[in-house]
Amino acid sequence: MNLGAIRLSGLARPRGAAILAAHMAAPPVKTSAAAPERSLDQRMEALRRANDIRTARAKLKKDLKASRANIHAILLDPPDYVLTAKVFDMLLAVPKYGRVKANRILNQCRISPSKTIGGLSQRQRNELVTLLRR
Repeated sequence: MNLGAIRLSGLARPRGAAILAAHMAAPPVKTSAAAPERSLDQRMEALRRANDIRTARAKLKKDLKASRANIHAILLDPPDYVLTAKVFDMLLAVPKYGRVKANRILNQCRISPSKTIGGLSQRQRNELVTLLRR
């Protein structure tokens, strides 16, 4: 065995690793596209719309909990204010559906828990409604 060929220092790096380390050490280039400035009226209008949506969703969740609303109808033909709501959150509002059952159903339908109602494909909608009707 040639002891001269063995490096004991551990400081030697292959050439590719040195190039990679140099690139990783470089500061990242920031590309920040600032949002356009909004007037006070525009901000207040956006706040009013967001509050209206939150209020409508809260009422819908109460109706779901009291069985005055049907989750099947909401999933098949969602109102505008529900499109950005998470499917998981809507399922939690349905009686007899907790976190475990809601997650199991979403997994069976291959739907992410963070998916919004508006982001569901037609296949996902139909599969979810079929599974919930059982």
